[in-house]
Amino acid sequence: MPARNKQGYALAGVDIGTASKIKKNIARQARGTFQPGVLNFGSFGSMFQPRGYEQPVLVSSVDGVGTKLKIAALLGQNNTIGIDIVNHCVNDILCCGASPLFFLDYIAMAKLLPQQIEDIVSGIVHACKEVNCSLVGGETAEMPGIYLPEIYDLVGFIIGVVEKRNIIDGSSIAPVDIVLGLPSSGLHTNGYSLVRRVFGIDDNPKVLNKFYPRLGKTLGEELLVPHRCYYRELEPVLPLVKGLAHITGGGFQGNITRILPRGLAARVDRGSWDIPPIFKLIQQQGNIDSEEMHRVFNMGIGMAVVCSPNKAGKITAVLPQARAIGEIVRAKK
Repeated sequence: MPARNKQGYALAGVDIGTASKIKKNIARQARGTFQPGVLNFGSFGSMFQPRGYEQPVLVSSVDGVGTKLKIAALLGQNNTIGIDIVNHCVNDILCCGASPLFFLDYIAMAKLLPQQIEDIVSGIVHACKEVNCSLVGGETAEMPGIYLPEIYDLVGFIIGVVEKRNIIDGSSIAPVDIVLGLPSSGLHTNGYSLVRRVFGIDDNPKVLNKFYPRLGKTLGEELLVPHRCYYRELEPVLPLVKGLAHITGGGFQGNITRILPRGLAARVDRGSWDIPPIFKLIQQQGNIDSEEMHRVFNMGIGMAVVCSPNKAGKITAVLPQARAIGEIVRAKK
């Protein structure tokens, strides 16, 4: 009877030893983000005890970075993609008035590459420290046959907290309220599938190295600019705010409408701010009409702030980059 070849997990493409070393390194980096509320780390579940709240309401969100991940992987520059996922999640819960407490990540790829994962986690740790958020756990998954070599997926999970009386839910928004816009840092984490198609990046990744004078950098450098976090700048003015809308996929129409009471709409003046060069380049290169551009991209405004007219001046005094971009009106029947 012929001898059978021995089989093992490593031969199937999964290296448990490498995974164990990677997890120990992640734990080392994560400890630098811990707050007093972290009760444990490394068990089957992470524990966190919120402190200093009378009626704490937990606010949660989960999101991914989309195909911006592919740009990072193609360029071998993975140290900012972790910043993207943390800042995106922080901005989402900020729209409810919440402060971040703790964060978890999910990283999956065909073969775990220690340096690639270390770069990703370094970005996560950096962004968590910026907003005093603890990285308390996560998952690294090696999945041969599912992902292409060196291409990975990254998902973030965040939990924040807000006093019940301080929840921002848009319920007090009324006609004639002002819509202020805070600038984005570029595409943030939306529209990258369209960008890849417009520039033919999948067929010719070398286009990422092309320098564009109007951008002042290469296309790849522009596309990897991290998603801007608005928590620190908005935190001091939250008591003056009626509603916040994180402008992500769906643009103004798809996001501002999420916070408006029934019967109201937002009238946005598209000529009230300067559209950054990257959006104009994408539109020209892809021959994309204006409506589609505003539906897919943030077009230079990453966060919309709704406030009463008599509070707008106080907010812009603290946030000089904020500018009036529209107003709240009654919706047409």
